[in-house]
Amino acid sequence: MNNFSKDNFKKIYTINEIKDKMAKYCLYQDRCHWEVEKKIREFDLIPEAKDEIIFKLIDYGFLNEERFVHSYVRGKVNQKMWGRNRLRQELKMRQIDLKMIDKAFKTEIDPEKYWNNLEKLAQKKYDSLYSERESFKKLNKVKAFLLYKGYEYDLINEAISLLSSKK
Repeated sequence: MNNFSKDNFKKIYTINEIKDKMAKYCLYQDRCHWEVEKKIREFDLIPEAKDEIIFKLIDYGFLNEERFVHSYVRGKVNQKMWGRNRLRQELKMRQIDLKMIDKAFKTEIDPEKYWNNLEKLAQKKYDSLYSERESFKKLNKVKAFLLYKGYEYDLINEAISLLSSKK
């Protein structure tokens, strides 16, 4: 009896099959180079093959770093209500150029919507802390939550003072 199972064997793909898989991966949602390279590593390719696949993805418009950054910022601000600090940290982790990040912030973050998100999050968090009796502790928990979400300290303080003036 042999000790081999089908789990011991990795499926082998041709370069064209990998190109197709990576194109579908990029079509599903915008990706950055870092994510694509991470995904390509699963295939144990030689560097030349990896470079060829990435070149083709860029050439055919499947991989566009600037489009990714704009889409990412827009989505995280509108859906998850993240702040600039959290966005910058996540994008830097994905090895995105700081100039590209700043450009996306200028075009994709509407200051009024950003402030409204911050106020809404602060109010929602404050209201959810009904078991906390002490106002000071409550406000500190709201502050910590907003810092986690990535908002700037001065804006958080402004929102907190507005919140506490309402109470």
